[in-house]
Amino acid sequence: MQIRLATALMVLTAFLAPASSAQAGPKADWSRIASDILHQRLPGDRGNLSIGDVTSGLKEALGIASDAAATRLGAKDGYYGDAAVRIPLPGVLGDAQRRMQPFGMAGPLDDLQLRVNRAAEAAAPAASKLLVEAVEAMTFDDAMGVLRGGDTAATDFLRTRTETNLRKTFRPYIEEALNASGALAGVEAAVTRYGANLVRTNARTWLVDNATTGALDGLFYYVAREEQAIRLDPVKRTSELLRKVFGG
Repeated sequence: MQIRLATALMVLTAFLAPASSAQAGPKADWSRIASDILHQRLPGDRGNLSIGDVTSGLKEALGIASDAAATRLGAKDGYYGDAAVRIPLPGVLGDAQRRMQPFGMAGPLDDLQLRVNRAAEAAAPAASKLLVEAVEAMTFDDAMGVLRGGDTAATDFLRTRTETNLRKTFRPYIEEALNASGALAGVEAAVTRYGANLVRTNARTWLVDNATTGALDGLFYYVAREEQAIRLDPVKRTSELLRKVFGG
């Protein structure tokens, strides 16, 4: 549908364009006119949306997406059972695990990886709360630009604006979960055995930092997938505001 509209606009633009620059008024801007016509025909930009509508709609979509992503990842095997977001062991431990798996000798490292992913699953509800709070507090420099952007434009904007602070706030939850899962108790022994002299920082700090990164990567991955669904599937637009902003 969008391709047909774009093609029609090319024809319309050619028809409207003056035969020579001498015929064009100094303020004529045919490309802007064509763009405005196209945008009025696209879902989510029907000419009756205020900036407030768009901002509220984007926040609602991101809030729903964050909650859905955290619910999915917070279930058993939410991380570990999903190859798209499973958190690997970092650096030398991951290398050793991959080398030893074909020989059936990676059991201790496989167990450590499982514990890391279980920690991320346990921390997912806290991540959801923190992310929803970040969504509610954020402002959009160009809400209409985010709305008209790609299928994950709002998630990309959210991540750019919130990840640094979110990482600092979320890290203690991951550390607590790693401790409860037994991962922190095992990482120092694993580093001593498989990566002696190759890890340049405290082994526990190293694991917490990498697990935090992996957990946030997985969370934003599924927030983006949920945003795509809201943009592309009318069934996912479950409120009047979402239908007004995203169409349908």
